[in-house]
Amino acid sequence: MTLLTTVFAAIISTILWYKNAPKNEMKLGTLALMYWGASLMWMVDAIAEFMELKSAYFTPEPADMLNDLFLGLSVVALGLIIWLIILIIKDPKGVVRASLMKNKN
Repeated sequence: MTLLTTVFAAIISTILWYKNAPKNEMKLGTLALMYWGASLMWMVDAIAEFMELKSAYFTPEPADMLNDLFLGLSVVALGLIIWLIILIIKDPKGVVRASLMKNKN
């Protein structure tokens, strides 16, 4: 479930990045790369686990699937938080800078 969750997040963020590719103001490429990196990590984990468990890998317990789903959603949320921090620091549209200047005056 962790692999599926991060792959879906990677696909969605890649589609959004590709749609807005010429501008790239919102740094969606960074978000897509984070999710593709997480997907690659979970793919390696899945291969290692399959090598250990063999066919039992394909029949997980429901509780394990739920735990994996929560872990995958946590990874997606952490990726979004990191992306938002990058956006706040880079401030591509100048929103943070404008609001800080507005508060000074």
